[in-house]
This record gives sequence, C-alpha cells and structure tokens, in this order.
Amino acid sequence: MATGNILVENAKVMAKGQITLPKDIRKILGVGMGDRVTLICKDNQVVMMNSALYAMNMLQEGMKGEFEKTGINNDDDVIGLVKEVRSEIENL
Repeated sequence: MATGNILVENAKVMAKGQITLPKDIRKILGVGMGDRVTLICKDNQVVMMNSALYAMNMLQEGMKGEFEKTGINNDDDVIGLVKEVRSEIENL
C-alpha cells in the first residue's frame, strides 16, 4: 500500500527468520537475487537499505569537509591536481 512517498508492505517471517521482500520493495531498493541489504534497528523500527548505497553514503559522510582541508574546492582544483600527479608520474 502506498501512501504519499511511503510504501507499506507486509512479509511473513519463516522458520529460520527469513522473509521474502515484496517486489515493489526490491524495486525501490534496487536489489535482486544475491544482492545484500543493510538493516539498521533503532528502538522498535528497522530501516533497510541497499548495502552498496549505504556504504557509499557512509563514505560520503565520513569524507565531508576533507577536500576543503586540502584546498580542493571545485572541479578546476581536481583537474589541476590530476594534471600535477600525471606530470610527477611522467617525470619518474
């Protein structure tokens, strides 16, 4: 059942604690057979995320502000750094 941008689905817990993710949930998460999901439990609620996206979000969160500390503030700074590193490698 969809309400606004919230999708509510039910799943039955089987003998070994397994559940089948409803098709609409799998589609929203972008997961299929063999993919991994991350479960985050807080109080009595569980949030499920595509593990690859969760890892990317955590990396981005951890890297916030790091570029600015090195003086990289925009795309031109990145291009300049790449050119500098390439030049150093070519001169080895």
